[in-house]
Amino acid sequence: MLPDSRKRNSINNIIFGYINQIFSLVLNFIGRIIFIRILGEEYLGINGLFSDILTMLSMADMGFGIAMSYSFYKPIAENDVKQIVALINFYKKIYNIIAILTTIFGVLLIPALKYLVNIDIKIPHLTLYYLLFLANTTLSYLFVYKTAIINASQKNYLISRYQIVINIIKTIIQIIVLIAFKNYFMYLLIIIIATLVNNLLASHKAEKLYPEIRKKNYELDKDNKNVIKENMKSVFLYKLSGVLLTGTDNILISVIIGTVWVGIYSNYNLLLNGINSLIGTFFNAVTSSIGNVVVTEKSKKQYEVFRILNVISLSIAAITVSILSNLISDFIYLWLGEKFILSNDIKIAILCNFYMANILRPIWSYREATGLYMKTKYIMLIASFINFILSIIGGYKFGMAGIIFASAISRICTYFWYEPKLLFENFFKKDVTNYFLLILKNVVLTIGLCVAMDILGQNYHVDSWWKLLLKLMIVGIISVACVIGCYFRTKEMKIIFQIIKDILKK
Repeated sequence: MLPDSRKRNSINNIIFGYINQIFSLVLNFIGRIIFIRILGEEYLGINGLFSDILTMLSMADMGFGIAMSYSFYKPIAENDVKQIVALINFYKKIYNIIAILTTIFGVLLIPALKYLVNIDIKIPHLTLYYLLFLANTTLSYLFVYKTAIINASQKNYLISRYQIVINIIKTIIQIIVLIAFKNYFMYLLIIIIATLVNNLLASHKAEKLYPEIRKKNYELDKDNKNVIKENMKSVFLYKLSGVLLTGTDNILISVIIGTVWVGIYSNYNLLLNGINSLIGTFFNAVTSSIGNVVVTEKSKKQYEVFRILNVISLSIAAITVSILSNLISDFIYLWLGEKFILSNDIKIAILCNFYMANILRPIWSYREATGLYMKTKYIMLIASFINFILSIIGGYKFGMAGIIFASAISRICTYFWYEPKLLFENFFKKDVTNYFLLILKNVVLTIGLCVAMDILGQNYHVDSWWKLLLKLMIVGIISVACVIGCYFRTKEMKIIFQIIKDILKK
């Protein structure tokens, strides 16, 4: 179990992270309804396509945030102020370079937009909209080097408060602008302003908590710079591969199927990304604590924490997939209408990717906290290459389902088995067989739950939110009961229940 300080920070991060994500999710659902009704499916498709293009350009900050947090763990644990300030100064230079390169490559991509956008109607000012997306991405890099120290010191909950308020204000203003002016330019401009304000407030908080980071007189020594640069090269390749693996789907759907379908697919992604964010909030909150465990605890303790997180991730994955499998089409029907419902084969492909992403979360948390990503870079490149080839073949042969299934297949063929094997052999010094057997058991449990819930709900027609809520309660209670029953006797589940009891007491 984690010491009180790590527990307290992790719990605070989780609580505020969840509040932030829930508010964001609800506001996004409301905003999406207004967006579709006023601007239409075509603009929704453009919105999803440009988001993915810029994600690929930025490479989600190329994963340097991971390398940055990893390099902070030790100096924070040892209270080495000089090293912390030196790291801040070093990363400031790195992120300024990233912002410049992202802008340059983004501008160079403008001539290719006409080949990527596949839409029946002409959308005016397309290049201008794209440049606004690019500006928002560039702005996000200006202060991240300061806020990284808050994440690494397990106090991310302090800046989550700002995000909650800014998201609420942003969405309300966007809705007003859409209703009053029906203007996509103003809609995007509000996003940019919100990003800038959020970064300024977070930066100010970081300086207030750690006034030492304002000092400019500390520089990293040559050896430390070389170590960090090597880490960055590894995480660059890793994140590049990851973005190519997940970020090409919308682009290929736009080119092969049509840009409008990107918008329809983005509705499912909005829901699933929201749920992923809720789940990810927990694992992101404990990743810094894992980094602290890696630095300060022995291997037995490290493995115990991993097993607890693994049971949590497997339980969450089984429950959420079971619920989504049976309710996602009903939800889309009530939220947006029947024409926005995707076919069952596409739904299964989406949920396969969702499931794999969530059962691997403990592996990813340890990979980032231990720096193991330096050894996984090439397997991710292989995965992204396989995905790209299979997506093109699958897209032309089986449509959208073929593109999405390609991602699942490429994952299974590569890092789905390779990363756990690497972590167990190199870090835990244990055989990985039992881990995979536990995964197999969970896969059988999840499929069984999905099929059973589908059979039970065949004659239950959802035509109102109350009926959806009732179905959610029934499916949720049965799924939770079955999962707890499956893992109840394990040592890890008993520890989880004890932690929950401790939290409730406090």
